Amino acid sequence: MSAATHFHDPAVAAADPAVGKISWRTPVLMAAVAIVGLLAFGLFTSAGRESRFNLGGGGIPFDPPPLVLPSRLTVLVLVAIALILTALAYWYTSTRRTVPLAIPISFGVVMLAAFLTWAVAGNARGLTLSFLLATTITATLPFAFGAMAGVLCERSGIINIAIEGQLLMGAFMAAIVASMAGNFYYALIAAPIGGALVGLLLAVFSIRYRVDQIIVGVVLNVLVLGVTTYLLHSVVRDNSNTMNDPPRLTPIRIPLLADIPVVGPALFNHNVIVYAMFATVIGLQFMIFRSRWGLRMRSVGEHPRAADTMGINVNRTRYRNVVFGSAVAGFGGAALVSAGLAFLENITAGRGYIALAAMILGRWKPAGALAAALLFGFADSLNRMLVNISSPVPTELLAMLPYLATIFAVAGLVGRVRPPAAEGKPYPPS
Repeated sequence: MSAATHFHDPAVAAADPAVGKISWRTPVLMAAVAIVGLLAFGLFTSAGRESRFNLGGGGIPFDPPPLVLPSRLTVLVLVAIALILTALAYWYTSTRRTVPLAIPISFGVVMLAAFLTWAVAGNARGLTLSFLLATTITATLPFAFGAMAGVLCERSGIINIAIEGQLLMGAFMAAIVASMAGNFYYALIAAPIGGALVGLLLAVFSIRYRVDQIIVGVVLNVLVLGVTTYLLHSVVRDNSNTMNDPPRLTPIRIPLLADIPVVGPALFNHNVIVYAMFATVIGLQFMIFRSRWGLRMRSVGEHPRAADTMGINVNRTRYRNVVFGSAVAGFGGAALVSAGLAFLENITAGRGYIALAAMILGRWKPAGALAAALLFGFADSLNRMLVNISSPVPTELLAMLPYLATIFAVAGLVGRVRPPAAEGKPYPPS
């Protein structure tokens, strides 16, 4: 019997514990979602209704006609495709083959299309796709910058639970400085400084005093929330016209590219923070895995003793990365007030913890973390969009979308992930 036959024979696999157990998580999860989708979207969509998707908008010169689909038929076809993809995942798993990533991704896209078709069925205004994508990018900003902060810190061995506090301090500093200066670009300097100050506290307590990093992160989140709330009520509120009225950060429209239907307004008509997000992800992806700086950082996070033997100052590297990563999170906090919004108590609303989940889902890689942040940003944007068009989906469920997406993504899609080996371990060891 050949090795290949031995590997794929279920009887032999059951008798040989070295082959390992079959993980049915992916096909079971897909089947459950498809059945729920069939019951909720397909069977309860009234016949004769239409779903309207607007392809124009965003100020483009060419306004394509809307896409109008029969709601019930479209949903049933999409769910049928999802069931076929589920069967493929079942076949791969039963033959002990790895389910290609394209299958669950395609399944997610198809089920999302079915949900949107059901949600806008019979709505005269329909859903403007360019606006949905544009608001998705905007909602992604704090998640993405927070996830990048987590990557920088944890790749060097420091657990950064304080992303929530760093985003909050960045938003607070941005609102105050932009309001007093009358120019939001000054806020883009102040916000990273605010995040870096929180990161410096995290670094000192974690590296110098060797306090448990998770506890320090949680305490810093509570501390920043208390400080910003106190200042907001005792100082800022009485001077809101001069201290909490930031100007709007003007979008920068890229000619020609911004005129592409659907994707043009969504990607090429944003403020500088959006373009900085893409530049940051591309730069970090290259620097972490293709530069000497990235190699040293990863060695400190994986095997600090070996790095020390090679002449790398472990704790100095960790200090630098924690402060730099926290400054990145603070910069992302500025996005929360960049639309000319006043700073509010707890304006981050748990986004730092979702950013931490995005980092884990992205497997501690900038590109993967951005993809996960886009998923959470889309859930947040979809919540607001469906409320605006009076969707039949309950508002309570819509408010839960970003957090439900976080739970399902981390529990169902990540599987087993390996963090940096020295994460959370002080150096030198006690």
